[in-house]
Amino acid sequence: MIVKSRVESLELQILRMLNARMNLSPKDYSNYLYLEKGYEGEVTFDHWMEEVEKGYLVVNDLILEYGNTKFQIDSLFISKIIHLFEVKYFEGDYFIEGDRWYTNKGVEIKNPLHQMERAESLLRRMVRDLGFNINIESTLVFVNPNFYLYQAPRNLPIIFPNQIPRLQKNLQKQTAPIKNTHNNLAERLLSLHTLDSPYKRLPEYSYESLKKGIACSHCHTVNTIVTRKTLICTSCGKWENIHEAVLRSVRELQLLFPKEELTVNKVHEWCNSIKTKKPIRKTLLENFTLTGSGRATHYVSKGE
Repeated sequence: MIVKSRVESLELQILRMLNARMNLSPKDYSNYLYLEKGYEGEVTFDHWMEEVEKGYLVVNDLILEYGNTKFQIDSLFISKIIHLFEVKYFEGDYFIEGDRWYTNKGVEIKNPLHQMERAESLLRRMVRDLGFNINIESTLVFVNPNFYLYQAPRNLPIIFPNQIPRLQKNLQKQTAPIKNTHNNLAERLLSLHTLDSPYKRLPEYSYESLKKGIACSHCHTVNTIVTRKTLICTSCGKWENIHEAVLRSVRELQLLFPKEELTVNKVHEWCNSIKTKKPIRKTLLENFTLTGSGRATHYVSKGE
């Protein structure tokens, strides 16, 4: 049973928006692609684990802090033991020499086992301090079929793509009835999950510098045109209801500029390709609360 579902990180969402509306630096673009591939790998892992999940409490995308040290966990499967999974979507050929990992071109990368071992160590101490006595096993899972690792020692806690069916069977054999202890642990860990604000890590940008228009929900480009009721992407051919597209653009504006007041004129300018303000006003009235009067009139999220 899934206790916490997987969602795209705020950093990935914003970088994807910025990539469509400005030229990212090579460093920022590389980070954007890394996050996209990482999320794709985690979704692939989730797909593989759909049947196995039924026998466990599953907590995804945890950001925890222990001893003033933050650490992230891709997936926890909780039953009579805790399975910690670090998921990677590496593509291409890699090799190991000693304790160091390299790409096929000889470029050294961070040893992903170190990241996993660090998370396991901190989680073990946290679980112990919370009063639970449950063993933890961690596994590094590679899900991309176009990945190969040369010179890997046999005893490493690694699962390669062609070994995932075996991992599924082994996990299914280990399932046990979920007890109150497991539920309590999952709830405590979930209560300790922290939100990681990405804004300090993002490239500098301003409203004026970003390309205006409605981004495609499928390919994320702003190569779109608007008919009376439909948004059409000229890059991938995706069609979308105009009100859904406007609402998504409003959410985008809120993420990129959380301190900006939401007005019909601002959204109209942001969407750029909509001739009249009528669908924008209708979408805002249906999904937000109108506040203020005169020039101070703007919209806020319901409940604020």
